[in-house]
Amino acid sequence: MATPRDFTLTAYELLLTALKARGYAFHTFEDYLAHRPTGKVILLRHDVDRSPIHSLRAAYLEKKLGIRSSYYFRIVKQSNDPDMIRSIVLLDHEIGYHYEDLALCSGNKERAIQSFETNLSYFRQFYPVSTICMHGSPLSAWDNRKLWETYQYSSYGITGEPYFELDFSQFLYLTDTGRRWNGDKVSVRDKVTSPYRYEFRSTFDILDKLDELPPQLMITTHPQRWDNEFFPWVGELVLQNIKNSMKRFLVNS
Repeated sequence: MATPRDFTLTAYELLLTALKARGYAFHTFEDYLAHRPTGKVILLRHDVDRSPIHSLRAAYLEKKLGIRSSYYFRIVKQSNDPDMIRSIVLLDHEIGYHYEDLALCSGNKERAIQSFETNLSYFRQFYPVSTICMHGSPLSAWDNRKLWETYQYSSYGITGEPYFELDFSQFLYLTDTGRRWNGDKVSVRDKVTSPYRYEFRSTFDILDKLDELPPQLMITTHPQRWDNEFFPWVGELVLQNIKNSMKRFLVNS
């Protein structure tokens, strides 16, 4: 069989299937926090920045494979689609809030926490949201995580935020930021401090090194990047290359 294009659902299914075959157990973030499983563990997270139909397609694929994962939705219209959210909930996945309130409120923490409260209540119409994850807001001067220097998310019934709750000295963090797996050079905020050093450019690089991976991983994808249709796939490639150039400038400036 010919090797599929990278960043297609076909390539994504190959990755998930291979990880399952190596004995990894997949968990939502909320389940991990509740039970703290040991052994070969993968926390599978999706940041729904835009095009939620792509998230639904990934959710169907994961359901077929017997995998549950976490989908973090933004409040903005390019992410927030009630029908898509309901459909993903029906597939037994976790829904979380991909918050960006500090950036949306231009750094005003009082307005931002009010916004957070309102938006969290909105998403709880669809799912009993117990975990959150910051949106990187690369074009904003404001790091959304700074909201928690003043407030505590536990006050709102939130059990965890991965950038605070996970020990990345124990977890390998793999993210498709920049439409590559080594996108830290073009990432403004989606990066962690970790002793693990891998130079994975493509999904197939990961597949080649599966037996060398540590037992605990968090994998983050942005589902709009994964498309089997050729023209949308090319469009996303071109758009991401433009965004990478902009983010590279921000990171280096």
